Amino acid sequence: MLTQKTKDIVKSTAPVLAEHGQAIIGHFYKRMFAAHPELKNIFNLSHQERGEQQQALARAVYAYAANIENPASLAAVLKGIANKHASLGVRPEQYPIVGEHLLASIKEVLGDAATDDIISAWAQAYGNLADILMGMESELTEDRAGKTGGWSGWREFVVRAKQPESDVITSFILEPKDGGPVADFEPGQYIGLAIQVPELGLRQIRQYSLSDAPNGKSYRISVKREAGDAGFHPGYVSSLLHDHIKEGDTVKLAPPFGNFYIDVNASTPLVLISGGVGLTPMISMLKKALQNPAREVAFVHGARNSAVHAMKDRLWQAAQQYPNFKLFTFYSDPLPADQQGKDYDFTGLVDIARIADAILLQDADYYICGPMPFMRMQHDALMNKKIDEPHIHYEVFGPDLFAE
Repeated sequence: MLTQKTKDIVKSTAPVLAEHGQAIIGHFYKRMFAAHPELKNIFNLSHQERGEQQQALARAVYAYAANIENPASLAAVLKGIANKHASLGVRPEQYPIVGEHLLASIKEVLGDAATDDIISAWAQAYGNLADILMGMESELTEDRAGKTGGWSGWREFVVRAKQPESDVITSFILEPKDGGPVADFEPGQYIGLAIQVPELGLRQIRQYSLSDAPNGKSYRISVKREAGDAGFHPGYVSSLLHDHIKEGDTVKLAPPFGNFYIDVNASTPLVLISGGVGLTPMISMLKKALQNPAREVAFVHGARNSAVHAMKDRLWQAAQQYPNFKLFTFYSDPLPADQQGKDYDFTGLVDIARIADAILLQDADYYICGPMPFMRMQHDALMNKKIDEPHIHYEVFGPDLFAE
């Protein structure tokens, strides 16, 4: 339990850490990796190259400090982090390593401004946060291992099928090498995939949404080829999966985790809103939700055009087959051959105002997945339409303390 003095010190020094956050976190990663290069097998080095992980950790440290008087306000965030850590295989003995190098970096960057009292307060605060996360992660890991077909750690899976879904997205059907069953999952959850990257000489882990309903025998993931921004390397893992992993090859998976999923027992309306590869968890949600013919379901998707619109034929067929399902598709840059009315409904970015009458349903829950700017835009649009925050759910696949 943190004392009030500790909380006061952490709160009062939070703005200083925020001001120097980038320098502290950049120093932290260099320091930690120099002492423990094996941790590079956990962290996403693409996010390291871009500086995304550094920015995310700096924001997380500030958010924790700013909310230290009301930790319950961070419950959803901590739950998401715990799920990601469990999927990555983060171990309790790694927390003291992170704490040691984070506190040392604060001292080394801030110098004399980081007094003994300040470092002591932050050490206590970090220890408290670590205890919370370790407890949550232990419960999650034990729960997954106890399920029928469940396991802990890494399990070998064979690529049984490799199916192109668009010019940039390919699906992989994965079955256990040991021939046993696989654990069911909540529609919207993800698996962690570990693969050796020869170019780096390291193992890298990525988390991919499961893009099919649970069947007890296999998992399906649908992976976008990450081309890489100007000056940055293309996606290390997505390139390997697309170009080198073949049917019959073996990969290692962690069990399903994640706190972005639908209530499969609910009968209230469900609205799925996705952009680009963000549709992958929505496909799993949709297949499960459509098993209840009384549940009203709407799916809103935005893509550039048909060339990059994955699974569009399956979605269109489902819209014809199920009377309780409505599909709305936006293309921001349609191809000349794209047919409005079949391939897509609207030109431009996803605009909730244009379909408000069809999707703003009483007691509906709204699930959003896609690039961060897309999710912010849709979240704000729903809020502007007076949708209550508790009914808006979204998935953030981005870097945090140990994340992908």
